[in-house]
Amino acid sequence: MSRAFAYVRVSTNGQTTENQIQEIEAAGFRVEPHRVISETISGSVAISARPGFTRLLDRLERGDILIVTKMDRLGRNAIDVSSSVHKLEEIGIRVHCLALGGVDLASPAGKMTMNVINAVAQFERDLLIERTNAGLHRVKSEGVKLGRPNAVTASQRAEIEAALKSGEKVAPLAKRFDVSRQTIMRLRNALSGGSK
Repeated sequence: MSRAFAYVRVSTNGQTTENQIQEIEAAGFRVEPHRVISETISGSVAISARPGFTRLLDRLERGDILIVTKMDRLGRNAIDVSSSVHKLEEIGIRVHCLALGGVDLASPAGKMTMNVINAVAQFERDLLIERTNAGLHRVKSEGVKLGRPNAVTASQRAEIEAALKSGEKVAPLAKRFDVSRQTIMRLRNALSGGSK
């Protein structure tokens, strides 16, 4: 007889997996509490690097069912998610995703659905990158300086450079100009033509 496991994940400590557990129960799946694997870890972390998911893999056996509320609970990287679902399928595990109507992601319909969703997600990422680059190019062409503002003004920079040339030390200069030691060291390194 198939055993049902649930993998529920949140990204930060301030979040709870309780809603995901309730969704799984509301969908008609009865998962014993000791078969619910809860994890607090970013979705950008590869599935293979997640301690909770690794423990889950050790417990799964051929014929078991793994339930997730959404594909992004498995991860944000489409290739990683597809690869993990494929590995689970190879060992005889069915992966049900509630957000996709409870479809088994390892079934032909599940694979097709995953491929379409992954293609759309990749398309959206590519569009976002394209729009971001276009926006950056536009503001640069308008003369807008991008990046963090300088920690020191041009006149302060000249003063610091003169003080460094005369042999003043980094820490007292940082304190005098109320900047980090790293700021002074960057100016010193720029003066010497490289990094030390």
